[in-house]
Amino acid sequence: MSALLEVRDLATQFTTRDGIVRAVDGVSFTLDCGETLAIVGESGSGKSVTALSIMRLIQEPQGKVVSGQVLFKGDDILKLSDSKVRAIRGDRIAMIFQDPMTSLNPVFRVGRQIGESLILHKGMSRKEAFERAVELLDMVGIPHPRDRARDYPHQFSGGMRQRAMIAMALACDPDILIADEPTTALDVTIQAQILELMIEMQERTGAAIIMITHDLGVVADMADDVMVMYAGKQVEYGKADGVFYTPRHPYTWGLLDSLPRHDIDEKGALLPITGQPPSLINVPAGCAFHPRCPYAKDVCTTGTPVLTDVGEGHLAACHFSNDPEFQRRASQHPGEVA
Repeated sequence: MSALLEVRDLATQFTTRDGIVRAVDGVSFTLDCGETLAIVGESGSGKSVTALSIMRLIQEPQGKVVSGQVLFKGDDILKLSDSKVRAIRGDRIAMIFQDPMTSLNPVFRVGRQIGESLILHKGMSRKEAFERAVELLDMVGIPHPRDRARDYPHQFSGGMRQRAMIAMALACDPDILIADEPTTALDVTIQAQILELMIEMQERTGAAIIMITHDLGVVADMADDVMVMYAGKQVEYGKADGVFYTPRHPYTWGLLDSLPRHDIDEKGALLPITGQPPSLINVPAGCAFHPRCPYAKDVCTTGTPVLTDVGEGHLAACHFSNDPEFQRRASQHPGEVA
């Protein structure tokens, strides 16, 4: 049986005055019903562009998906007509965008915006769509949902706007929910509530989730698979336990080390990754991470590593991911995400 979603060798580029930005470069993964895939990495690693490419929301002519396939239930979204893609987008595949304040239209009431997809995709009347919007706001924990459905986005708090975006995305019971940094700029209490809400929604509807985040800690308890991205490429991919507890790429180690931990003292609380992510116009030769990697050797500056299976479907793009000494270091790495 084929996967619900299969992305094969996806590459997306943007044309700028300074050159070609290779925002996504050869990304591949699969997603089945009810599963959660976490895509993690620093800002600029290509996470959001991957999601927009799947939704076919890359703005042309500056941006373009130059190669690859996005197979949804066997159909390549990249080859479908615009009308067929619009029928899928918001109905079968929905997205929670990164900033709800800019994603919600400030001149329309929240209930109307939630009901819009129901009118478009389900053929509901405005009255039916409004009643369903009230139900959805109640379902995502908005108090006094009938009154709040008549409010404008600026009358909602940040957490409430994020909940409204989740309600909008879930309105048509999608098969896939893409959540792009859904907890950004929210305090930790609201973050936990949003994540718990998404898990409850997934259990109720059976939807698959793609969770995009820069924080491995956010998805530690909800991800089935994890894909780590750096400079537009996959550097590690596998089951969540494998990536969290036996990471095989130095960049993943760096992401884990930079998380706050409850079992270490204040003096050594954080180990930041040195340096800055590279320009996607002039990506370093060899391994793109080598200028920041404390384990880099000569081969890292010239040879481009490929994703290699290091066991049980766990993939890593490092020249030394199958080296015994490297494996010893990986096995000793804490990798605990509290």
